[in-house]
Amino acid sequence: MKQKFLSILLSGCILLVLCGCGSIVPQGEQKQTVGVTDATEQETEASIMEVQVGCMKGPTAIGMIQLLAASDAGETRNHYAYTIAGTADELSTALVKGELDLAAVPCNLSSVLYNKTEGHVLTVAINTLGVLYLVEAGDSVETVTDLKGKTIYSTGQGTTPEYTLRFLLTSAGLNPDKDVDIQYKSEAPEVLAALNQKLEAIAMLPQPYTTVALNSNEAYRIALDVTKEWEKLTEGTVVTGVLVARKEFIESYPKAFADFLKEYEVSADYASEQVEATAGLLEQYDVFKAAIAKKAIPYCNVTFIKGEDMKRKAMGYLQVLYEQNPKAVGGKLEEGMFYIEE
Repeated sequence: MKQKFLSILLSGCILLVLCGCGSIVPQGEQKQTVGVTDATEQETEASIMEVQVGCMKGPTAIGMIQLLAASDAGETRNHYAYTIAGTADELSTALVKGELDLAAVPCNLSSVLYNKTEGHVLTVAINTLGVLYLVEAGDSVETVTDLKGKTIYSTGQGTTPEYTLRFLLTSAGLNPDKDVDIQYKSEAPEVLAALNQKLEAIAMLPQPYTTVALNSNEAYRIALDVTKEWEKLTEGTVVTGVLVARKEFIESYPKAFADFLKEYEVSADYASEQVEATAGLLEQYDVFKAAIAKKAIPYCNVTFIKGEDMKRKAMGYLQVLYEQNPKAVGGKLEEGMFYIEE
């Protein structure tokens, strides 16, 4: 009788242990949602997580697009629920609210977010270098100094395009307020329309609108690559877009975060190596038309740079913006804004 009692007791204990391990299940049988919906769950090696990611309808989406397609096809380690936003403000608001875990955003916005959230949004990688080009009808501009006396149409007044252009002009010995006539437009199509009306002017356009301009009139050409001109003047480069992540997500789900970075890097390489396929995906996800994307991608400087190299390049670019207008980077620059893997 005593032996039978011990046997029953032992069976009960085993059953309790098995019930306690019920959260560890094979991949595919359990899905955890990261972000605002369920940020307190514990990450396990065996679980599939739903990670909230975001990008914009622009060049910074190019490096992420294959990853989104792979996720939709069930080919990624975790599932990526994505937001493709029309403006940076949409992504910024969602990050601050905790509705996104990671997002591709303009470089200067990463510093703004770090300051606004008191260090709770970190920059983890560079995804896009320079995408700005000066376009003209003719061949009158070969150097920045040749812009003297020209009308320049551009977007981005009070944002990075303005600061970038003013830096180039000033560095070339030109007064941006006297030696050129800079006229700002709300959107890139307006810039192109203005150039069409005044062919002797210059347009500063981002990709893919540079490609749109070249396709619209065979007289147009790329007069200056803004990134190359910047690199002539500094030891750094133009950094257009970066990948940011909520600090809470990085710390709470290190495996999911590491998996995302690995898959994102593969996606960025895919964009550069498989241009036609990437162009098709960009049209499928309503980012760009494939015909334009195919021509524009080689000029978009899609990349994946992390660690100390990321920090050096991004900080160098942000420092120039800060010197022109501290508000452009959120009032101050902090080296702590970068996530450097230990």
